[in-house]
Amino acid sequence: MKNAFLNRNCQYLLLLVAFSVSSLTAQNYQKTTLGIKTNFQSMDVEVQLFSPSIVRVLKSPEGVAFKKESLSVNKKPQQTKFTIQQQGDVISLKSEKLKVAIDVKSGKISFNTLAGASLLNETASGATFTDFNDAGSKTYSINQLFTLDKEESIYGLGQQQRGKLSLRNTKINMVQGNVDDYVPFLVSTKGYGLFWDNYSPTVFEDKPESTSFKSEVGDCIDYYFMLGENIDGAIAGMRELSGQAPMFPLWTFGYWQSKERYKSQNELVGVVSKYRELGVPLDGIIQDWQYWGNNYLWNAMEFLNTEFPQPKKMVDDIHNMNAHVIISIWNSFGPQTKQFREMQPKGMLLNFGTWPQSGLETWPPNRDYPSSVQPYDPYNPEARDIYWKYLNKGLFSLGIDGWWMDSSEPDHMDFKASDFDIKTYLGSFRKVRNAFPLMTVGGVSEHQRAASADKRIFILTRSAFAGQQRYGANTWSGDVNSSWQSLRNQIPAGLNFSMSAIPYWNTDIGGFFAGAYKKGWGDGTQNPSFQELYVRWLQFGAFTPMMRSHGTDIPREIYNFGKKGEIIYDAIAKTIDLRYSLLPYIYSAAWDITNSQSTMMRALVMDFNDKKVVDMNNEYLFGKSILVAPVVNAQYTPETIVKSNEETGWNKNNDANGTKSQAVTFTQAKSTKVYLPEGTAWYDFWTNEKMNGGQEIEKATTIDEIPLFIKAGSIIPFGPKVQFATEKKWDTLEIRVYTGANGDFTLYEDENDNYNYEKGDYSTIKFQWNDKSQTLIIGKRNGSFKGMLENRTFNVILVEKGKGAGMTSTAIFDKTISYNGKEKVVKF
Repeated sequence: MKNAFLNRNCQYLLLLVAFSVSSLTAQNYQKTTLGIKTNFQSMDVEVQLFSPSIVRVLKSPEGVAFKKESLSVNKKPQQTKFTIQQQGDVISLKSEKLKVAIDVKSGKISFNTLAGASLLNETASGATFTDFNDAGSKTYSINQLFTLDKEESIYGLGQQQRGKLSLRNTKINMVQGNVDDYVPFLVSTKGYGLFWDNYSPTVFEDKPESTSFKSEVGDCIDYYFMLGENIDGAIAGMRELSGQAPMFPLWTFGYWQSKERYKSQNELVGVVSKYRELGVPLDGIIQDWQYWGNNYLWNAMEFLNTEFPQPKKMVDDIHNMNAHVIISIWNSFGPQTKQFREMQPKGMLLNFGTWPQSGLETWPPNRDYPSSVQPYDPYNPEARDIYWKYLNKGLFSLGIDGWWMDSSEPDHMDFKASDFDIKTYLGSFRKVRNAFPLMTVGGVSEHQRAASADKRIFILTRSAFAGQQRYGANTWSGDVNSSWQSLRNQIPAGLNFSMSAIPYWNTDIGGFFAGAYKKGWGDGTQNPSFQELYVRWLQFGAFTPMMRSHGTDIPREIYNFGKKGEIIYDAIAKTIDLRYSLLPYIYSAAWDITNSQSTMMRALVMDFNDKKVVDMNNEYLFGKSILVAPVVNAQYTPETIVKSNEETGWNKNNDANGTKSQAVTFTQAKSTKVYLPEGTAWYDFWTNEKMNGGQEIEKATTIDEIPLFIKAGSIIPFGPKVQFATEKKWDTLEIRVYTGANGDFTLYEDENDNYNYEKGDYSTIKFQWNDKSQTLIIGKRNGSFKGMLENRTFNVILVEKGKGAGMTSTAIFDKTISYNGKEKVVKF
């Protein structure tokens, strides 16, 4: 049966054989090696302990046999000690971490702490199965209701453009889209996670009386409950279940330049050359679509466009300037491509409307000349093999450094309900629709890893599904509009995505569609309205896992905004330099993800027991020390702009409302409100002013600075000024200690771009600050790797008012420490 290919790593085969209640033991349950089976309300139910803290619940109509092997879950259930007790109608299953209660009369399953505190409850009679004809196959629509505490907050479910963090009192139709990425995993402030393991269109709804998942197709109800002590612990449980996140290369954390699109080989190489000439740091350049030629050759994975005559030389030229290049690849193919011609006879293409809609490149699309482009079937392992065969031969062999997997949801245009009946390798498209990005990204990742361990996998992709963190992919938020509201939306979108157990996320800096800013302003780069939005978006992007400028309509390269000494140019350059100075901190935070299941973009509710941050949509922690409060409202220009299809716009003489506008100089200081979470003291990064938490402050702002605050007790390493991430070794690092509380930090280093770290080829140095004794312990170096620094210097400074303020310290270092790998105790 083709469904047997669902997740080759999960070998568990469930066969629920029909049995009546009378055939069970006298206790109304049957013990299994993983838990229990029971029956109530015409349903067969199995509760499995995957680990002491992870529980799987399976339900199906009585007597219905089925197979279910997960696409997302790759953990095999581990042997777990448990006990079973029964009191009346309630059966209790207890591990060393939690207790599950099953009421065989009401059908309610409850999850509790060992002490008996309630964590999550199903509602009584909360599971329903409704007959459904899925393209000729008999199956069910499924629904499961839960009851949440009134004061409980929940987060996750992927990325939504709602502009809100909390999922309470929300209804979400979960079908993958361009700017919405759905992951059916949520976390709770009570410290648990819930994964709804279903791939069909699903409605999540939270109401005062119940919280529910309702999926269009399901042979069974299949969900996992995982207990952690906090949100981090719940996320760790999901990664234990579905795979850990590998390390990205160091160069991926530098600055990336892109646009839609560079139209020639010379233009692409020229951008890198110009950045090097200007001395502005850059680590990566991205080539967008149509390097393959016309739309009938869509995604040919070859340089067939005559403007790219020497692709190998192009890649070499970029590498010779110490930069990297990734390239756009899609999940669909034009009718004249080799891939299309090989896959179509084998039934490996999905015949529904996708992008582009016309074979001609004119806009709007000329539907008289349909492109006939079709997505491929990534659920089919042979199709994934064919996809990699051409990718390897056409692009990977040239030395391309990574993949920009566009339209990985994929684009579904001219939608018809019957499209869901299209057959994939694993059944109807309806049945597996939301897992498309997981399968296509996973196909590239697994093939590249099998082909080479010298280059870490790096995939930039537009969509995601549960488990995708294991594939070395960083998801961006899609083709969002260039507007202040869109910028505001990105913060909770990225935070919810990160709390869906997938830690790598980014956004098009400046927004993708920016045409509204061009009217009356040539290419738009000198429009103060766009300049202000772009700088503020760039500052936000500097504190996301990937700093990547991209969009259409308006060029995004720094030199288009002016020159050195001009305020917008200098603000852009200052922000990029700030990003590079923090690379030791960022790379160490990445190791914390891989090694300890941490999260880089952290909603404040993850770290602070403060009711005011439960639904805070405009602030977050980057790593565990830096509070980021992006400026998300226009301060110098009108925020409202006309739509791009309207006749008039904000121009040199008129604002969006048609009134006379004054010249914008961006020199006047402004202010914004920032809330500092309670429970710690905070330092203003730029001034080192120390403030107590639990208060809202008025923060003075300038166009070139983003409000940043450092938690007391933080230890932050700052790297050298560089033009690319690996230009200089970290032989001299500034170590700032923000006093006022005890703290620690682990500096991580490795070979930067291979998988030797998985063999133990890396080193860590732990810094510990004792605030009472004013002592810094620099621990013994653990581990080693090829090229490791044996000796180095740490310039240690205690941060206080007037010392080390801002990105570049002008103060005398408090201590200069020579370090050779042995423990150092530094007393201040």
